Amino acid sequence: MSKDITNDYYLSVNDPNFKVTDKPTNGELGKDAFLKILITQLQNQDPTSPMDDKEFIAQMAQFSSLEQMQNMTKAMENLLVSQNQTQLMSYSSFIGKEVKWHELTDKLDEAGKPIFNEGTGVIKELKFANGEPVFILADGKEITPGNISSILGGGSSTPTNPFAEASELIGKNVQYKNGEQVIDAIIEAITVKNGAIEFILNDGTRLKRDDFTLVEQEEDTTDKDDTTDKEPSDDTKTDDPTV
Repeated sequence: MSKDITNDYYLSVNDPNFKVTDKPTNGELGKDAFLKILITQLQNQDPTSPMDDKEFIAQMAQFSSLEQMQNMTKAMENLLVSQNQTQLMSYSSFIGKEVKWHELTDKLDEAGKPIFNEGTGVIKELKFANGEPVFILADGKEITPGNISSILGGGSSTPTNPFAEASELIGKNVQYKNGEQVIDAIIEAITVKNGAIEFILNDGTRLKRDDFTLVEQEEDTTDKDDTTDKEPSDDTKTDDPTV
């Protein structure tokens, strides 16, 4: 006489003997719960009509896949924590330094160009918001690394951070290609998107550093030398020894 498998053979989450080492969240089935269900199913199957080998192998493969996914999730979480700690140590070197900052607004000037707010301040605190670092200035202003234009004091002027290094390019002339056309522009600001630094140009274009074909400092137009020919002074004249 065959015995049908019903819900009575499955463990109930209300059963005090039902324990899961890694408790699932958001209604997800944990690996321990999956294994308990599979064992219960094997214990209560019909001996005269056991589970097909292919079906058993498929369920075991699902169990193995579930376990690997959970282990990978834990590894990624640990990696994220480690990265945040590394970033925290790196950005903490900015605390106590006076910086010049800028931020892009949603307003445009009469020429249709974006308007930037800017100012200076001393970094007093560092925090992480949604996984992103945020600097708190002495006046309470909150800025991100992408808002820092330059470091004014309180340490070495040599950039110790990719964001500070990128800010050194603000105000410089650059060239980039749009298809076959070479376009000249000026870097006005930098920002961060998806962890990558983007440069905001005066024409509104946003590019990464590798997109530039040329970066140069704006040339000084001040006249340097007077090229007018002058008569040599008496001190520089030489007498003819034959005279």
